[in-house]
Amino acid sequence: MIQNNELIRTALQNLKIETLNPMQEAALDAVSKDKDVILLSPTGSGKTLAFLLPLLRLLKPGDHTIQVLILVPSRELALQIDSVFKSMNTSWKTCCCYGGHPISEEKKSILGNHPAVIIGTPGRITDHLSKGNFDPDTIHTLIIDEFDKSLEFGFHDEMAEIIAQLPGLKRRILLSATDAEEIPQFTGLNRTIKLNFLSDSAGEKPRLTLKKVISPAKDKIDTLYKLLCTLGNTSTIVFCNHRDAVDRIGSLLTEKGLYNERFHGGMEQPDRERALYKFRNGSCHVLISTDLAARGLDIPEVEHIIHYHMPVNEEAFTHRNGRTARWDATGTSYLILNEEEKVPEYIPSEIETFELPEKISRPPKSLWVTLYIGKGKKDKLSKMDIAGFLYKKGNLSHEDVGTIDVKEHYAFVAVRRSKVKQLMTLIQGEKIKGMKTLIEEAD
Repeated sequence: MIQNNELIRTALQNLKIETLNPMQEAALDAVSKDKDVILLSPTGSGKTLAFLLPLLRLLKPGDHTIQVLILVPSRELALQIDSVFKSMNTSWKTCCCYGGHPISEEKKSILGNHPAVIIGTPGRITDHLSKGNFDPDTIHTLIIDEFDKSLEFGFHDEMAEIIAQLPGLKRRILLSATDAEEIPQFTGLNRTIKLNFLSDSAGEKPRLTLKKVISPAKDKIDTLYKLLCTLGNTSTIVFCNHRDAVDRIGSLLTEKGLYNERFHGGMEQPDRERALYKFRNGSCHVLISTDLAARGLDIPEVEHIIHYHMPVNEEAFTHRNGRTARWDATGTSYLILNEEEKVPEYIPSEIETFELPEKISRPPKSLWVTLYIGKGKKDKLSKMDIAGFLYKKGNLSHEDVGTIDVKEHYAFVAVRRSKVKQLMTLIQGEKIKGMKTLIEEAD
């Protein structure tokens, strides 16, 4: 199937992906049959590609109208999908729409760049439609990613309002990590193909290992610290149930000399993006978060999940654990329990107890440091511009530069820690692409 479509084959090469998994193959086949599709698949199984790749068959070249609308429950998921689509390096443009920044910037992008695909949260898309910022009549395909989460977040009315304004809709694709008992009528699904990949194959060795860690004290912070020291420099997400708990635990770990980043809905968007970038690029190994990080984020190679607080329900437990053991990788999920705490019924009662060693040592600093650059896409700055600047002016080799992420007004780049001091000396006063700008370690 893939070999018969040059666009899909080229996109996969740009993404450095050699083969698709069975779920993605099935999605490609289902969407090609000109029917609505419901795709149920676990978190981390690659659903983003499962709906982006078929779009390459549906999008019309040379058409400067908006053809596809992708609705998502969170700005992080919108940004992730936008990033993956851009990485496929097609001729079609996208516009990412979400709250937290001026709607005027998005309107300007829609009118000036003529995107074929709009990716956005229901609230922001509703705002655009009410202001007449784009013509919905030309949209032929609607995709709702994490449909169950969108309903859970209370976007029922917004989604119904949006769909009612799409008269040219020919295809709907709904994706979810849980199976809803009933799909609301406002979706307008017709002649539906349902693909259910939620159940594990019989006899398949589980990729996720569950362990419990007993905390002798009701306050688990010391146990968490010892566990993180034991895990060392491995990628770990610590889940808490409340924002203030994230802040408290992050501060206490920092006081103990253990570097971490925090992530929750009370933070400003740039601060959340910076925290995620540091975690993704390996300059920070520990992310303390609410369940906001349990879904809709593409964070590869997370080795460990720690439940500092017990999840509020089975669904939250499933999605937290879905951050690790993604694709074909394996992972471990730890539950920190004090002696009075009961394990919820949906968690297996017989879980191996992980014994912490008596002697621990704090993990060494990461091999990478994240630098902040005060220019971005709006200044016509690209990843290649940044890399070239660091190679030529900073005397760095390819091995000294990690991932580069360019935002609208600023950029992040990972640099080998051992080279940072030398780099900052060499680039002092230098211009990047002819522009003076602030370059410093990201706080």
